[in-house]
Amino acid sequence: MGSVTSYFGSLCGKEEKIEEERHFRANDRPFNLSYRYADNAIKTAKYNLFSFLPLNLFEQFRRLANAYFLFLMVLQLIPQISSLSWFTTAVPLILVLTMTAVKDASDDINRHKSDKQVNNRLVDVLIDGELKNEKWMNVQVGDIVKLENNQFVTADLMLLSSSEPLNLVYVETAELDGETNLKVKQALTVTGEMGDGIDALAGFNGEVRCEPPNNRLDKFKGTLTLDGRTYSMDNDKVLLRGCTLRNTEWCFGLVIFGGPDTKLMQNSGKTIFKRTSIDDLMNVLVLCIFGFLALMCTVLAIGNAIWEVREGSVFTVFLPREGEASAALSSFLSFWSYVIILNTVVPISLYVSVEIIRLGNSFYIDWDRKMYYPKSDTPAQARTTTLNEELGQIKYIFSDKTGTLTQNIMTFNRCSINGKAYGELFDFSGQRVEITEKTEKVDFSWNRLADPKFAFHDHSLVETVREGNKEARAFFRLLALCHTVMPEEKKEGELNYQAQSPDEGALVTAARNFGFVFRSRTPESITAVELGRQVVYELLAVLDFNNVRKRMSVIVRDPEGKLTLYCKGADTIIYERLHPSCNKLMEVTTRHLNEYAGDGLRTLVLAYKDLDESYMDEWKLRHHEASTAMDDREERLDQLYEEIEKDLMLLGATAVEDKLQDGVPQTIEQLAKADIKIWVLTGDKQETAENIGYSCNMLREEMKEIFVVAANTAEAVREELQNARRKMCPQGAEEPTVVKARAGLFWLQKTERVEDEKTEGEYGLVINGHSLAFALEKNLQLELLRTACMCQTVICCRVTPLQKAQVVQLVKKYKQAVTLAIGDGANDVSMIKAAHIGVGISGQEGMQAVLSSDYSFAQFRYLQRLLLVHGRWSYLRMCKFLKYFFYKNFTFTFVHFWYAFFCGFSAQTVYDEWFITLYNLVYTALPVLGMSLFDQDVNDRWSFQYPQLYTPGQLNLYFSKKAFVRCLVHSCYSSLILFFIPWAAMHDTVRDDGKDVADYQSFALLAQTCLLIVMNIQLSLDTHYWTAVNQFFVWGSLAAYFAITLTMYSNGMFLIFTSFFPFIGTARNSLNQPNVWLTVFLTSLLCILPVVAFRFLSIQLRPTVNDKVRHKLRKEALPAPAPRRPPARRISTRRSGYAFSHAQGYGELVTSRRFLLKLPLRSRPVLFTQTDSPLAQNQPQFYRTIAEEPEDSQGRSAGGVAAATAAAE
Repeated sequence: MGSVTSYFGSLCGKEEKIEEERHFRANDRPFNLSYRYADNAIKTAKYNLFSFLPLNLFEQFRRLANAYFLFLMVLQLIPQISSLSWFTTAVPLILVLTMTAVKDASDDINRHKSDKQVNNRLVDVLIDGELKNEKWMNVQVGDIVKLENNQFVTADLMLLSSSEPLNLVYVETAELDGETNLKVKQALTVTGEMGDGIDALAGFNGEVRCEPPNNRLDKFKGTLTLDGRTYSMDNDKVLLRGCTLRNTEWCFGLVIFGGPDTKLMQNSGKTIFKRTSIDDLMNVLVLCIFGFLALMCTVLAIGNAIWEVREGSVFTVFLPREGEASAALSSFLSFWSYVIILNTVVPISLYVSVEIIRLGNSFYIDWDRKMYYPKSDTPAQARTTTLNEELGQIKYIFSDKTGTLTQNIMTFNRCSINGKAYGELFDFSGQRVEITEKTEKVDFSWNRLADPKFAFHDHSLVETVREGNKEARAFFRLLALCHTVMPEEKKEGELNYQAQSPDEGALVTAARNFGFVFRSRTPESITAVELGRQVVYELLAVLDFNNVRKRMSVIVRDPEGKLTLYCKGADTIIYERLHPSCNKLMEVTTRHLNEYAGDGLRTLVLAYKDLDESYMDEWKLRHHEASTAMDDREERLDQLYEEIEKDLMLLGATAVEDKLQDGVPQTIEQLAKADIKIWVLTGDKQETAENIGYSCNMLREEMKEIFVVAANTAEAVREELQNARRKMCPQGAEEPTVVKARAGLFWLQKTERVEDEKTEGEYGLVINGHSLAFALEKNLQLELLRTACMCQTVICCRVTPLQKAQVVQLVKKYKQAVTLAIGDGANDVSMIKAAHIGVGISGQEGMQAVLSSDYSFAQFRYLQRLLLVHGRWSYLRMCKFLKYFFYKNFTFTFVHFWYAFFCGFSAQTVYDEWFITLYNLVYTALPVLGMSLFDQDVNDRWSFQYPQLYTPGQLNLYFSKKAFVRCLVHSCYSSLILFFIPWAAMHDTVRDDGKDVADYQSFALLAQTCLLIVMNIQLSLDTHYWTAVNQFFVWGSLAAYFAITLTMYSNGMFLIFTSFFPFIGTARNSLNQPNVWLTVFLTSLLCILPVVAFRFLSIQLRPTVNDKVRHKLRKEALPAPAPRRPPARRISTRRSGYAFSHAQGYGELVTSRRFLLKLPLRSRPVLFTQTDSPLAQNQPQFYRTIAEEPEDSQGRSAGGVAAATAAAE
């Protein structure tokens, strides 16, 4: 719609001016309105009340068949050429247009409702010195808005002030980047001082100059000018639309971008009208059929001209010509008459039937109980009815990670302390026991501050801690002290942890349950409760985490005055800094780490060091100098950190699981067997994504090599991609092989396809966001595509929503393969829209992905059923339907063609007019629909057992241009038999009583009876799966034919409607003759015998995958559902790094005095409120940083105890 508007705008001479810089003033609407910035209303609907009819009809008549039927209807209005009434075409055409329009209107009404719901949300806006409740759509650039806890951010805002110390706010960005850990934003000090003073805010008149609207989520440049001074603004000062305010009572923000200009909308991508490849092929075939129709009509028109000249003059004695009619005019008119008569080669019922089949197959997806998720009461949903068969042709899947493959829940699973591993259970024979829901959990009732949601199954660890094991206690003490978590205790014992990364929260919660409870902190101290005893540690320094250090340390003094440095970080980093005496312990711990990494767990190594008082005093002095230095501050601090973090003593290692959704590895394995390639496109860090890749069996130790592309320049990226490609395919050409071709309607569309290249062995590719940005540039994208497509698995990390869409479009453009994108957050919307098919997972990241998707369900594992069962069946049914439909209609029409040579090319119909009318509507409609809705080659269990059955769909083997030509040849043969056998049999035949049978009406009846019986036998041969419905439709259609025929050819009908039913007595006179039935039998035999012989030989000599599996299932029993088995233990030499979603700079925050500013006591909403997570029943331990509304009933029954322990939820 937008493109249409802009087109007309350009016609009228209105060039849309490109915005180069945004300039506005706070609290000054007249000034800001002069720039005509977009308001905050969003519009995703395609039509409005006035544009619906013209735009929808325009879209529908772009479908060639609809335009053709309109043209045909106009022809039928001309009496000289029409032998059929105009309404025979008009009624079905209007029916099809109306059905489609109603469906489109319904979809668009839902979009309007969604837009209205968002635009009518309310927010407090500062107008004329007072806060007023305004609708989102009325908010303008330059307005100051007030947000409260758990509210969505209205527009892209510059943060002015907040209720938190240091003017901080906590936001959850799940809708933007898929990450559910909280992000911290901080206002400028100069604006923060205004607090929530309405007068001060109303008098604020700062001027902002910043970048124009763009889609970069991680960057923002701008300046604020206030009282003659200019202040720099960056991404940390900006709240983006789509975020949710968490754990912040209130904040004020200045609107920078509204509605379509917001970064969320800039990343959402355009709504694309999606059509299946079969739709496109049908358009091309329909065009070919028109050409073929024109050819047939031309041949018959020439035949008419010749006949008129040679034979026609004989008839003029008793059939005089009208006026000046000549042979040429007669020929011209007969051409158009034959266009009308032979139009059944493309009947409009084809399109009606296709829509019904698609609708039926969509209902199967909606009704499938095996894709229903009871824990969240979420059924699968087909949100579109037009793409079902495309589900059977997917070659590439693009998946988000967080929330799609994983549950977004961190669980503390295992640990290694002083060389001993904890967390696993073994039976008497030493075999590992799988931990399930029924496995007995450790009882933490001895610890009143324990979190009852925390689950651990190895009792020996609690005993070790309570028995006084020195190393075990030091291990958990480290976890309780070395972190940047902020605690919140509203009531005694009611602890809530506010963690910046979920990993940190999981580790602190684990320490809490094992008796080392982190209670509170100040800039100089940390208070912990150790096995019931309160201990206050003096906090001397926090050596903060960053991406280079990959570790963090704290230096504390215990009540006895002992100084200790506690450090946790990536194993490779910590190992380099260990004391030589730890070598033996290091070997044992490394073995444990390899096991943990093999199970896809995220690992950290813990170490400590006792410090000397005098050395510490001197180090603190140097630390103070370095931290206040103007030059080389970072380098000087790094040197100091390096100096003190050496000769550490190893304590052990932790293993935290980013819990995968159930069945993810098995689903990926099944899809890989079906030759579907899976690419993971995630906003997460590289180490996290790699780890999940290993957990999901996408990356495997057996792979020959996993290439990591992480360069920061275009040339370096090119070099890394080329090196990877040369390793995989040393003999490959340097330049890619691009096959250029033409496709689409009238072959106007130019296509380019990059050929697949074969490699020896399996490879993986991991590429980060910076490198991907270079690789997607025009001169590098083919290099990226070649290298990536050689790999079995591709993982792209730190990608923006728009980059996700660009990757999908790259594969779509150069691979000419069907793509599917699956995600669960707003950051996946552009990818879902770009792919041929978009699947939304209704998870924990809102409903944005579901609203933009074509199909939705609750768990990733349902994807295999959607593709391998529903998708494959839909594709198979649609292909069978099209082949049979074209066959029956071509055969029907070709009989007319042969008859033309025997009726002087006069455009006389070979069949009774009523048979022509009812052939597609009644006699053959239901049997083919029955096959197309119920047929299966094998059932769902066998479809899972043999995923290879999916590959013919990817290769388009069941319906293509070749299959269409074969169908045409088959129809031609059948029509010859159906015309000439009855013609020859009736030529000189007499009845039993010696009377003649060879009249036109008897021949018409015989020809149409033979045709209908042959069509039903052919359908029966094509049907693999018989149901009572199929049987009823086939036998019912034959019974209906004979019943209707006998009624229409009866004396009564002739007497009532003489001109409409001229075939009086034909049925009873012909159908009681044995030679008529013998002719029917002979015709049927000759039509069907070659088909049966051909199929028999094909199965014997060149069986397909389907033939082999169907032969096997006749011999074998139904495969049992795959048993649940514990995953095989895998040893890995690679491990994850430290706290992957952690950000630098938090250490400085927790040691800053200003975060303890005294504020009025208030009731702050709990960060973790849900106490009855549906997952809680069967998962080891839960921690997540996403607030959900509690259910009242649970809140009342659980009382204070549940709330007190919700921090690990």
